[in-house]
Amino acid sequence: MPRLTKPITLLVFTEGTVTMHNSAVGKSRKQIVKQVKQEEESVHDYASYVPIGHAVQKLNRWKKQGAKILYLTSRTKTGEMEQVKAVLRKHCFPKGRLLFRRKKEEYRDVAEKIIPTILVEDDCESIGGKGKMTITRVQSTIKKRIKSVIVKEFEGIDHLPNLIIDLMNT
Repeated sequence: MPRLTKPITLLVFTEGTVTMHNSAVGKSRKQIVKQVKQEEESVHDYASYVPIGHAVQKLNRWKKQGAKILYLTSRTKTGEMEQVKAVLRKHCFPKGRLLFRRKKEEYRDVAEKIIPTILVEDDCESIGGKGKMTITRVQSTIKKRIKSVIVKEFEGIDHLPNLIIDLMNT
């Protein structure tokens, strides 16, 4: 497996991009989005979240190629963030720091501090679309430095290239 010649930092959104509530398993994207909009009970049970598709394998593959993986969660409460961390450990996601918004911060603030090489996030269909996405609000001078990869919410990342270098060129 090819290794990177220069470091790549990959910032991956968790909920809706690589994890989902457990009652979403076996449902269509349309049904899952509806569950979120209707606030189905397991949507708020962060400890029971599961990987979407083969997200764990894809991220482990990219990590083996030399990518530094960071995660971004929508959760801001300590207990909920601990549940997200536990889910990442339980399902063997590659090790990586879990980032979150602090008081009065937006997702863009987190991304602008990190300036990842690649940002992988979903289209936020269930919560309002493009305006809710991280990359949408990032300052244009910083946005130029970030490769934005947007997937459909709850579609997962299985369809993305296996080689991290190819992801840079999508």
